[in-house]
Amino acid sequence: MPSFSSEQLLVLLREHPIVPVYYNADSQQAQAIVQACYDGGLRLFEFTNRGDMAFTVFSQLVEYVRTNCPGMAMGIGTILTPEDAERFMDAGADFVVQPVTTELIGKICQTRGIPWIPAGSTLNEIYQATQMGAQVVKVFPGNVVGPGFIKAILGPMPHLKLMVTGGVEPNTDSLTTWFKAGVTAVGIGSQLFSGPSADPSALRDRIASLVQHTTSLTTLPA
Repeated sequence: MPSFSSEQLLVLLREHPIVPVYYNADSQQAQAIVQACYDGGLRLFEFTNRGDMAFTVFSQLVEYVRTNCPGMAMGIGTILTPEDAERFMDAGADFVVQPVTTELIGKICQTRGIPWIPAGSTLNEIYQATQMGAQVVKVFPGNVVGPGFIKAILGPMPHLKLMVTGGVEPNTDSLTTWFKAGVTAVGIGSQLFSGPSADPSALRDRIASLVQHTTSLTTLPA
């Protein structure tokens, strides 16, 4: 039984619209980072399938989150093959994120009741993903298409729920720009964890500040 339905994940994403995107081959370090994100106020976490230890660390993270971070959705990103989708779902993935759109992976997720977030960088790709059943589509790479692209495509298709990843910086100016363009959520990768934020306590405080700012943006009337 999935921990979150697609509808529940969408609600969670709207309420907590910053999604950290992270990989570390060290399970203990990864757990410390997840805990810092949780304590800072985040409730979705995307661990990426980008290294030899990804499956092992992810499996351990799922167990850790279930015990220590109630209400957090633990997702797996960078899924390209049906085989990887299946085994990470077997390990407890609450949602599956792709850098592309693969119809077969979408069907597998839907059959198993696991929320699926495919990606596109053109209006046609994004639309086709929604036709395949995606409730949320990742726009990647954000730094290539830019906030103007988001604003433009929401004109003819205002119902789209978009999560932009790539090019989102962990500062108030960047968040303001993207959310005012109309995104539902943002994914933030390595920049969130670099510099002083490599320390879990500093990361927690940084995230708490970003969460507070984002809440002010997403609760304002359009």
